[in-house]
Amino acid sequence: MNTYRLILIVLVGWMIVGKFHATAVRVQHDQKRCSAPEYHQFDFWIGRWDTFETNDSTKVIARNRVESMVGGCAIREVYEQGDGLVGESFSIYDARRRVWHQSWVTNRGQLLVLEGGFVDGKMILTGNDYTNDGRPRLLRGIWQRASDGVRETAETSSDGGRTWTPLFDIVFRPASKP
Repeated sequence: MNTYRLILIVLVGWMIVGKFHATAVRVQHDQKRCSAPEYHQFDFWIGRWDTFETNDSTKVIARNRVESMVGGCAIREVYEQGDGLVGESFSIYDARRRVWHQSWVTNRGQLLVLEGGFVDGKMILTGNDYTNDGRPRLLRGIWQRASDGVRETAETSSDGGRTWTPLFDIVFRPASKP
């Protein structure tokens, strides 16, 4: 066998082994990147859910699927309401700023950006929103464990957060259908 050919085979082999090793190290590093407890404060919401208003536990108003994604670094929600509303959210802990961030979008063109944190067993996220007639307001979402699943309440404030008005109060229970 030609010496140059042998050297080329050895070099290519080293490159392949080096690439596999580098990939393994990168995957291992990425897994460690989101292993801090803060990244998992919202994991209680992960699951497949039937969604009910708290004042009527008999009527499913939506189906909701919440999954861990990108190696446990973020959470994706797919919400499908009975009246045709479909929404998706992506939630992530931003370690640099030490804050939780959620972006919510719908098939009706709505974008809602919320930020906050995990306080006293509750995920509390707040952001700017607008009323149907275009007036600005704050919107605050609060998620917490409930005996039968996860409860989410939303409140709005038109006075900069001094007072809050309930917007909705729902509970996610484990889905009856896969």
